[in-house]
Amino acid sequence: MRCIVTAGPTVEPLDAVRRLTNHSTGTLGTDLANHLACCGHEVLLLRSRTATAAPALHAVTTEPFGTSRELLERFQALATHEPVAIFHAAAVGDFEIGAVFRRDDDGRLTPVHSGKFSTRDGSLLAELRPTPKILAQLRDLYPKSWITGWKYEVDGTRDEVLARARAQLEDSHSDAVVANGPAHGPGFTWLTRTSEHPVPDARALNRILEQALPARTQ
Repeated sequence: MRCIVTAGPTVEPLDAVRRLTNHSTGTLGTDLANHLACCGHEVLLLRSRTATAAPALHAVTTEPFGTSRELLERFQALATHEPVAIFHAAAVGDFEIGAVFRRDDDGRLTPVHSGKFSTRDGSLLAELRPTPKILAQLRDLYPKSWITGWKYEVDGTRDEVLARARAQLEDSHSDAVVANGPAHGPGFTWLTRTSEHPVPDARALNRILEQALPARTQ
């Protein structure tokens, strides 16, 4: 089965030197890609250039990405009506940097343009613009595919996390979602439209994700 896995953080530049990113290492997505390849699947791993996890196995084809828009463009270029399995585990940032402003003494905001912002510019205000919602576009790009998204949550209770995961499942028209994060607590929960399964660790999650493929793709 042809599989596409994403892993690692997106990186949004503030200037030519600095960037907005997150703490993802790319370990979960890279390990999943390795597992799928060892099970005999054809795997393409879209992996962040800044992922710090060990590289994927030689059996896995790897293509790099940086920003969220670049990752979306990868998906658009690969779009197909053939059935594939997509595991969108990358930690896509919610915001990218828009305009940067300096506040004048009278309170007015003046746009600032620089290859590298300096403290000589004084206090700066950076506009944060929402990034494209990649998961929400995958069903149109891959109409016959089995699509699994992730729902990582920091705030709220476990029940609230699962409720958000179910909402994501419906809103994105995906087939499954993996819920995890500090608000979820240890392990994961794998949800489909008809079932929910607690999963103790990443190794068990990889097995479940791979074993779910034949029911949808054969």
